[in-house]
Formats: sequence, C-alpha cells, structure tokens
Amino acid sequence: MCDGSPMRQQRSRPRVEPTDPLVVSNLSKTYDGGVVALRDVSFTVHEGEVFGLLGPNGAGKTTTLGILTTLVRPSGGRARVGGFDVTTEPVSVRRVIGVLFQDSVLDVAFSGEENLWLHARLWRVSDARRRIEALPDRVGLAARAADPVGSYSGGMKRRLEIARALLGEPRLLILDEPTLGLDPISRAELWDTVRVLCRERGVTVLVSTHYLEEAQGVCDRVAIVDRGEVIATDEPAALVGQLGTHVLDIGHAGDPARMLAALARREPRLGTPYSSGSTISIPSQLSPTELTAIANRVGLTDLGAVTVMVRPATLNDVFLNLTATADVVPVAVPA
Repeated sequence: MCDGSPMRQQRSRPRVEPTDPLVVSNLSKTYDGGVVALRDVSFTVHEGEVFGLLGPNGAGKTTTLGILTTLVRPSGGRARVGGFDVTTEPVSVRRVIGVLFQDSVLDVAFSGEENLWLHARLWRVSDARRRIEALPDRVGLAARAADPVGSYSGGMKRRLEIARALLGEPRLLILDEPTLGLDPISRAELWDTVRVLCRERGVTVLVSTHYLEEAQGVCDRVAIVDRGEVIATDEPAALVGQLGTHVLDIGHAGDPARMLAALARREPRLGTPYSSGSTISIPSQLSPTELTAIANRVGLTDLGAVTVMVRPATLNDVFLNLTATADVVPVAVPA
C-alpha cells in the first residue's frame, strides 16, 4: 500500500546538489529594533575559487558570515552551503564548512598537534590520525607541530588555525579577517598557504578582509558590500578596469574647486573625482603620459596643489569610489 504522508514523500525525494559550494539568494536581516543589516544580498562562490567579501565597517559582512556559519538566523532570502540550507539544515552546513574566526580559538598550552586532536575529538572527525599527520605539512608547520602553540609566531598560529579548519575536509573554508594584526611577512606566508590549498587541493575559500591590496592579489572574484547591499561583484581586474587604468592624485591645501574646474575645461575624459582627506583622486582611462601632460598644462601647483602624482588604479580606488564613506566623499566639479 502506498503511504502518501508528507514526511514519507519528502524523505524519498532525492537531494539535488547544486554545483557551486555557496549560493546566496536575496538574503536579508533585520535585528530587533528595526536595524537593517542586509538587504537582498546575492552572490555565488564557484568550486575552487577564492571569493572576497569586502566592505567598510558596518557594511554587513559580519552578519553575512554569521548567517553562513548558522550562528545568525536570516530574516529573509536563502543561503545554501554545499547543497544544504543554512536555516533548515544547520547541522549539515556545519559539517561541510571550516571556519577561521577573527579571534584565535587555540589553546596556547597545547602543542599544535594536540590542538588538532582536541578539535578532532570535539567534532568527531573520522580518520583523524591520517588527517592530523598530513595537515601540519600542508600548512608549513611539520617541524613545529610538537611545540607549544605559545611559542608560535602570529603567522604560525593562523596557519595552525587553517589546519584546524581543514580537519573535517570542508567543502567551503571561511576566513574572517585572517591576516588581521599580522606583520607583512606573516601575511604573505598565510596567503601563500591559501594559494597552495586552492591550487593543489581544490579548496574553495570565502574570505572577509579589510586589506584591499590582498584581495586584489589573492581573490578570483570579490563582492563589495555597503550599507547591507552588494554594490559590485566581479574579478578585481575587471572592477579596476571599469573605474580606470590610472589615477591622478592631487594633494591640496584648501578649496579644490578651482583645480577641478580647470581640469574639467581642459580634459573632459577624466573620471568622477573623489576626495580622501586633503587628496583628490581622479580615475581615468588615459595613459600616465597623457595625465602628466594635462596636469602640467593646467598648472595645478599654481592653483594650490601641493603634490601631483599619477599611479596605477587599484581595487582600493574602486572600494573608495563606490562606498563613499564619511572621509571619502565625491567631489563636485564646478560648472
């Protein structure tokens, strides 16, 4: 006899696994008191790529990561990690993710290997011995695995935390400000570790960072979030190319209106200027030679410019141009 109960029908239905390890669709979150943290956030992370989540403080990055790690319940929309819904299947989601938190979760009195064993037992990791024997070498810590974590440098601790996050062989590795507080050498070493994991192990990475130069060099694609909304998603090079190939930086003292008016009259092909402190930045598709010639023809120093520099455009310029924070505002060009 056929049992047509809804529960039996649901269990007999085969699971359809999406190709992408992370699919976020129209995600929203409103906290008690009416504070809107996310508005219809959508993005997809493809298999084997490093995807950057960028944005100023208060943009919604922390809330997004909280939802994806099942610690925060969304108000609307949907997110699927490894084919599992973060709201209805949180335990399954936790089994397919590895997380490097912003704050350290290591026990400094234990050795690196002992920290891995502790995590393996708490999370009931199968085949733990094989994985723990292999992981220190994968993150460049094989020679120090038996040493107390308290003797590790900051970069070594972060690499051990990556190893801990990889213990469960996750489909998605989530890195929350992974290089915060590290010196430049340690930061470079950590990103080298991530590159190797992606290239040789096919690890998929979602990273939140404030270091735009890192995101430009490491991420395959990025999503820029501001005021709870995704305002741009693309490859870093594509986003930079849309803004301009080079930037004319003008350090000034006082009102820059005369300089901008003179530039606008001389060269209509310049992009929309924006200001950060006492520096005006003007993106353009023009070459460095052309921009330098324009600056010389206008006589910017005679109009109050203290410094004039032409440099390549970066992802940081895209970020500042799009987010327009309190200290980075668009500058109106006089008619």
